[in-house]
Amino acid sequence: MAIRIERLSSHVGVLILLLVQLLAPAGVSAQQAIVPLQFSFSDPGARSMGFGGAFVALADDATAAFANPAGLVQLLKPEVSIEGRSWSYSSPYTVGGRLEGLPSGNGIDTTVGLRTAESDADVTGLSFLSLAYPKGNWSLAFFRHELSNLEFFSETQGLFGGSDCCPIREFDQRATSDLEIVSYGFSTAYRISDKLDLGLGLVYYDADIEANVTQFLWDEDSPESFFGPNSYLQERMLISVRSFADDSDWSLTGGVLWRLSPNWSIGVVYRQGPDIQNGIEGIAGEAGDFGVPPGEVIGLASAAEVEFPDIYGLGFAYRAPNGRLTVTFQWDHVKYSSIVASLELDDQMVDNADELHLGAEYVFLGSTPIIALRLGTWWEPDHQLRATIDDPLLRALLPPGEDEMHYAAGLGVAMRSFQIDLGVDFADRLDTVSLSAIYSF
Repeated sequence: MAIRIERLSSHVGVLILLLVQLLAPAGVSAQQAIVPLQFSFSDPGARSMGFGGAFVALADDATAAFANPAGLVQLLKPEVSIEGRSWSYSSPYTVGGRLEGLPSGNGIDTTVGLRTAESDADVTGLSFLSLAYPKGNWSLAFFRHELSNLEFFSETQGLFGGSDCCPIREFDQRATSDLEIVSYGFSTAYRISDKLDLGLGLVYYDADIEANVTQFLWDEDSPESFFGPNSYLQERMLISVRSFADDSDWSLTGGVLWRLSPNWSIGVVYRQGPDIQNGIEGIAGEAGDFGVPPGEVIGLASAAEVEFPDIYGLGFAYRAPNGRLTVTFQWDHVKYSSIVASLELDDQMVDNADELHLGAEYVFLGSTPIIALRLGTWWEPDHQLRATIDDPLLRALLPPGEDEMHYAAGLGVAMRSFQIDLGVDFADRLDTVSLSAIYSF
């Protein structure tokens, strides 16, 4: 039996490619070995969450500064809005298994197909803060919104291929990431007529991304170790590649709110995505041969400007004449393909996403304080970055994802000048809990 080891240079190329993909958004499907990123493109506020994110045609509180700035002129008094969220991520990744062929039965090479595990992370933070001030036909607002907050860790070892006579083992790896993207914005709205409001926002994005993928040889150069588990010894490290971004950018947001009648309204919003500079560098390991001492930085790729998705939203809302029942629907088009286009990647693709949101609220107007119950759901179509070439390793690391349904619920308590809302959103890969408050004065 001959053991075949791929040349290091070919794997460095794959590793660089994978690190470029660290900017791929949304949930990560099974068999994924790269570091996932999660973004919160949904509208802020626990009330919006209870509607399943369908809020652009309502936009009737201070969260409109982000959701649809045109709605700010609906406010009668100045408002302060604050929201805290807790995210529970479950991000699948590839642990090991077979890229192709049947397992040899030796050591950890016993699985037909790929084995997966999940990286779980619980993150809590201040997700939204805004101050809105209406004045006549005008309204102004300032806000802070947390677009992403994620930590991730994975270990992938024992990816085998080849035949019985010539087995192949890809290099094992550890991956970590720490991601935070926060936006700060100024929004203004103007009432054109009793039926039509327009809004405009200027948003500043601050991105801080730190991600590392480190490759290792198995513990020693022997057939037994070749099929055995990896201890990730420092002296067996080949290379560590770091992807990082500490950059900022400005973008624009525009919104329209059209009241067709006292009971029906239409909302439209456009959010321009920022362009963020992403850098990549490598660090030579003791087991690698790069012509430099171990620990020195190797320049692997120059900084690339990544274009984050633009978002287009269209929503409809119906309010019953007695004010008790509200039903909303929203369609969001997220242009994820701009990420691939900006990086000029021709061996992989990602689909744009058309999200569908639906929600309803019933208000007990006779209660003191006023109580509101909400239910919502929304469909998140697959927008996973995936390989388009016939390469077993790349296809294992970049598989297609799956569509996902979200189910949401909420509770609101409103008093004369104070409102508190609780919202939950459950899905297979991400559970979110939101608590927000609005104070008017």
